[in-house]
Amino acid sequence: MTAADTFETILEMRARAVEDLLGSLLDERILPGEIARPARLLQAMRHGVLNGGKRLRPFLVVESAGLFGADQDAALRVAAALECVHCYSLIHDDLPAMDDDDLRRGQPTVHKAYDEATAILAGDSLLTLAFDILADEATAIAADRRAALVLALARAAGAGGMAGGQALDLDAERTQPDEAGIITLQAMKTGALIRFACEAGAIVAGAPAADRERLAEFGSAIGLAFQLADDLLDLTSDTTTLGKTAGKDVAAGKATLVQLHGPDWTRRQLDGLVLQARELLKPYGAAASTLKLAANFVATRRK
Repeated sequence: MTAADTFETILEMRARAVEDLLGSLLDERILPGEIARPARLLQAMRHGVLNGGKRLRPFLVVESAGLFGADQDAALRVAAALECVHCYSLIHDDLPAMDDDDLRRGQPTVHKAYDEATAILAGDSLLTLAFDILADEATAIAADRRAALVLALARAAGAGGMAGGQALDLDAERTQPDEAGIITLQAMKTGALIRFACEAGAIVAGAPAADRERLAEFGSAIGLAFQLADDLLDLTSDTTTLGKTAGKDVAAGKATLVQLHGPDWTRRQLDGLVLQARELLKPYGAAASTLKLAANFVATRRK
């Protein structure tokens, strides 16, 4: 078995674990403080969050936490919370008012499977569920660490992070940002949650500030690599392979670094980002071997 095969196996194992947990969190049990859980809303939430995907962000949380010997059950709950935020963003991004997509992970988007209003509410509910998971004492880490996770995720997901990045992305069709603008946009829209995923593992473990920052820098490097690879695939792959509509950036006239510099430049940048990411992990030695493989995977994936 090759290193790539080993990585794929670990990625799939982490994905199954987080999906099992998300499935249990999205059942019909009414929690203390709740009044009722509407069945159709729960179905739409499950459609949006249990429809496959690589689960890369949850994987990064769990593996980063593992560097410091953190409690794996707690890390998995944080990973599930992050995936709720990520999937909420996908549900909203796919809406007609945003990217207007009919397909996500090879299945109808939530607003196509249900309706636009239900999709908005499903996204809202997944977003709030994320902070419920983090704040809950069932995420068995010290209260100050739970608070730190809530703060870090709120900032990664909000106006100064992912949501702000989506606003810049929508505006980019009109303004055609320069290279610096594109990098800022992508660091917010895509990179912020990936950066949080890597830093979150250190927070779960109560690792020193220097380790938190190092893992966050690693996340920034692979976050940019992820977006570059995504833009390259949008240009060179097809809808069947991707499980979502290919060529949308070109059709919409969106500015990307691939459009600005071309595929060959992009591939060189990806190589450099992988080297940077791996260098950041050197202090952790063999314990970081799976995260190093993750950097390779992000840059070379085919869908």
